[in-house]
Amino acid sequence: MRKLKILLLFDSPYAKPRGYDFKEEFKDIDWATEGDVLQALRKRGHEVNILGLYKDINLLLEEVRENKPDVIFNLVEVFDQKSSLDKNVVYLLELLGVPFTGADPASLLVCNNKALSKKILSFHRIKVPHFYTFYKKHKIWLPKKLNPPLIVKPLCEEASRGIAQASIVDSEETLVERVKFIHQSLDMDAIAEEYIDGREFYVSILGNKRIKVLPLREMKFGQFPEDEPRIATYKAKWDYNYRQKWGIKNVFAGRLANGLEAKISYICKRAYRAIDMKCYARFDIRVTGGEVYIIEANANPSLFMYDEVAQSADKAGISYDKLLEMIISFAFQRQK
Repeated sequence: MRKLKILLLFDSPYAKPRGYDFKEEFKDIDWATEGDVLQALRKRGHEVNILGLYKDINLLLEEVRENKPDVIFNLVEVFDQKSSLDKNVVYLLELLGVPFTGADPASLLVCNNKALSKKILSFHRIKVPHFYTFYKKHKIWLPKKLNPPLIVKPLCEEASRGIAQASIVDSEETLVERVKFIHQSLDMDAIAEEYIDGREFYVSILGNKRIKVLPLREMKFGQFPEDEPRIATYKAKWDYNYRQKWGIKNVFAGRLANGLEAKISYICKRAYRAIDMKCYARFDIRVTGGEVYIIEANANPSLFMYDEVAQSADKAGISYDKLLEMIISFAFQRQK
């Protein structure tokens, strides 16, 4: 790939001016993705400028006007600390007319709303858990079509935020209690869906029109108590000490029997196209009794070097540097 002028765009928890280098922040594990991407792109010889967004979108407008990049490498997950606004930043990127990496705003909108994505997948006859949406200031009850146990989540949140062992409910009373907790404590709408008791896999996909499914990853729950539901809570995903305590690990799935891997690949490809996803994505799925259920569709999943997408790419023989360049090439393909 020719040497490019790249704007690395990401979200920041506080306001910093254009030209701020974030060197100290990139030493922290919470900023590892941004640091990894910056280092890899510069290693490939690209000219990379960086910009962290908090509340002031004018910084982006000024940067593009005064220092127009060939491509914007988009790592924005939140704007003004709201994850639902990531799509709004991408709408602006579309208006600016500069190629950008990752999902388009329509896919981000669909994936950010767990009920909307499930409705689209259901329309395409792709299995998802039965679910019901509980909006704030509306009545809460146990719908007849939902059979406990259920898992209650924030409707529009990512990275398992708002999901804990208490999210599993087995009665109308506990359902009402947990939905009220999300409404009141998190100030968000809620979704309740049937708990699928099975193996949890992560399926990463690359591409636009021609797409590639990468080797499957699986969350193993190790020594987790048998009488507790095995779910990917926020702690199970992100709390190192909690994962160590219960032996929770994310590993490659290995060989799956009875054509299951091909079935998973086929279903996730259909889902990718049904939501019209672009560039790269990840599906969180559950498998039980040979049936494949899509639990979450994730547009613009983490590109941290040791997270699912990069690890799966590496297993497929795609180095981290090469993965980022492929993602950039997908951005240019979309502009044609």
